[in-house]
Amino acid sequence: MLEIKNLHAKIAEDGTEIIRGLDLTVKAGEVAAIMGPNGSGKSTLSYILAGRDDYEITEGDILYDGKSILGMDPAERAAAGLFLAFQYPVEIPGVATLEFLKTALNAQRRARGQDELKIPEILRRVKEAASSLEMDMAMLKRPLNVGFSGGEKKRAEILQMKLLEPKMCVLDETDSGLDIDALKVVSEGVNALRSPDRAFLVITHYQRLLEHIVPDSVHVLYRGRVIKTGGKELALHLEEHGYADVIDEAA
Repeated sequence: MLEIKNLHAKIAEDGTEIIRGLDLTVKAGEVAAIMGPNGSGKSTLSYILAGRDDYEITEGDILYDGKSILGMDPAERAAAGLFLAFQYPVEIPGVATLEFLKTALNAQRRARGQDELKIPEILRRVKEAASSLEMDMAMLKRPLNVGFSGGEKKRAEILQMKLLEPKMCVLDETDSGLDIDALKVVSEGVNALRSPDRAFLVITHYQRLLEHIVPDSVHVLYRGRVIKTGGKELALHLEEHGYADVIDEAA
């Protein structure tokens, strides 16, 4: 579903290279975890996949369902089924969460040639999804993410994911700022979306998230490239021993 080939990318503003020959394949139905020390390029990878223009691709390609996405803008990527859950979700003052959800859902349906949903159907879908995430509907009347706790912001992102039903879900440190109860709720929301037709790229620092969202593969990112790949046991090894021996092995 997702194939990254010899990707090189730099910060557009100052030319600093962050991604240095990254290769990665994520198959349909797979949950792939990306781990690595600070500064290894994990969040940069998620931003590049989403289409942020802060970065310049200098070499390589990103294939999604067999087609390059490098020429697609963020809206086109979203319409094609690529979703990014941010580490730090953006606050949008003046835009009610429910109105945002309605606009996003219908914009995506239009892009896919589907009929727009009427308000009653949207409300039904939102209530059902919010209930599964233990979200109060009153929260959805508030401006998106404004005044939300860390857990509320992450629940709101998973709610968006449940409603938009993307095919490729990129979760950038979704566990950041969550207490254990919120982590369980968010993880259950992610696990409920696992299917043979959907893939996940889960970016995290810690094994604790992967205790709840069990990965099929774990990839260690260091200095902009994948230096080791393994199964879920690799995450346990990293939690116990850190990255030093993996980095030394790759040197």
